[in-house]
Amino acid sequence: MACKTTPGEWKYAIEMLKRSALPKMEEEVFPLLKFSYENLPITMKSCLLYCCMYPEDYCIPRKRLTEYWFCEGLLNEFDRISEAQMQGDYIISSLLSACLLERGGEIGGEDCVKMHDVIRDMALWITCELEASENNIFVKTGVQLLEEPDVKAWEDAKRMSVMKNKIEVLRGTPTCPNLKTLFLRENKLEVISDGFFHFIPHLTVLNLSENRTIRALPKGISQLISLECLDLSYTGITELPIELKSLKKLKMLELSYMYYLRKIPPHLITSFSKLQIFRMNHCQITEDYPEEDNVLNGNNELLIEELKSLQHLNIIRIWIKGMSALERFLSFHLFRSYTQALQLSNFRESNVFNVLCLENMEHLEELCFQYCESIEEMKMEKLSTSINYAPCFHTLNRVSILNCNKLTDVTWLILAPNLRFLSIYGCAKMEEILSEEKLGEVTDVVGIPNPKPFMKLETLDLGNLPELKSIYWDTLPFPCLKTICLWWGCPKLEKLPLNSHTTERNQVTILGREDWWATIEWENEATAGDAFLPSFRTVFK
Repeated sequence: MACKTTPGEWKYAIEMLKRSALPKMEEEVFPLLKFSYENLPITMKSCLLYCCMYPEDYCIPRKRLTEYWFCEGLLNEFDRISEAQMQGDYIISSLLSACLLERGGEIGGEDCVKMHDVIRDMALWITCELEASENNIFVKTGVQLLEEPDVKAWEDAKRMSVMKNKIEVLRGTPTCPNLKTLFLRENKLEVISDGFFHFIPHLTVLNLSENRTIRALPKGISQLISLECLDLSYTGITELPIELKSLKKLKMLELSYMYYLRKIPPHLITSFSKLQIFRMNHCQITEDYPEEDNVLNGNNELLIEELKSLQHLNIIRIWIKGMSALERFLSFHLFRSYTQALQLSNFRESNVFNVLCLENMEHLEELCFQYCESIEEMKMEKLSTSINYAPCFHTLNRVSILNCNKLTDVTWLILAPNLRFLSIYGCAKMEEILSEEKLGEVTDVVGIPNPKPFMKLETLDLGNLPELKSIYWDTLPFPCLKTICLWWGCPKLEKLPLNSHTTERNQVTILGREDWWATIEWENEATAGDAFLPSFRTVFK
């Protein structure tokens, strides 16, 4: 059809397609693809069929997919999720090699996979026609449903997905003795009836994420005594009900991006004795938490104390409010070992923060400083006298510095050699990202003079930095750089640490305002300026 350029030609082609006797997918195409499926091990088959619950062309986060497999019992080689990830990675790599899954790029820095439409149709065909008794899956994704499907259509299902619809209310009281996974993500849920979960005794995975209009969970959720995974991220829920105490088998609790969450009752978190994954980062920071019967009140030290009682935790992402809460958190060895993300907020005790207090966090991937308005300096002062000249933050790949109004630089980032994403916004006194004057402090820590920063950096995101004059005092190679975003409010930044060699190695996109771009000075206007002109994209005029 590439050579057909008029509407008439396309309409004619559509009419011919309707009239033609095309080979039936079930008779000619699916059997060929099914050959690849049948040569998979049993566990791998189940994992592949699980993927068809996502909508067409959906980017499926690899880690989250593995966690769902683990909670549903599909990964049986390991008891701990941190170890089961290895089995999950092996299965995904095998499915990629067999062309039954495709690489789906990244979302939010997380690797994703996709299922080709035809492979997905084959998987649905297998679950509906060939293996209905073992893998009965009910899928109605992205079809504009306004209400829950008739329960008769899914009462025998083992898994159900109605993702990306417009369902507002779940009214019924379904009896689903076999249902183990229920995906309700990306709907417009406002109300779930009290009786909805009463007769789903074996539900293991419940995904309610991205229902931003729902404000409360039903008390009947206490009936889900087999639940191992509860995903409430990006919901509008304001309070976790005490009825969740009944979920004794819970292994994964996802509370990230719950901007309206104001209350968690005391002793609720401690009741999840089998919990392995606890995520509660990127939540709204506020001062209006209810004071009574609430572990979020104060500096969330009560929450930290409850987490200490959970002996099986091995993945943690959490926000911490204030230095005293951080000190208490870091005093517990398991937290230092298993924390993947920290959101540090409202630090007001001191104007200096020693970043090396975090150097023993073995698996820290993401770090965010937010509303730390008293911090003027982030120093690099060793806490022990032992000589250890390794960079301190090997695992750190994402850093955000937001609304830290007195901070002048973040030179300590040189200690993060694998940093891939850096965002800095709303820092009124930030003059330079990396300071040449503080290079000596870095040398004292790593033992190497003039270490090259940002060798793995892919995205640099800057905005509302009225005093920023420099990113780095010299040009940098940036071998992995893909995007520089300067959205607004950086009027004094007149130089970028780039030269013409940067564009020779990789394609860099620079997003910014036209008036700012016109002020940029290059060391060699004739070469560097021309080299980067095709890379520039206007975001605001």
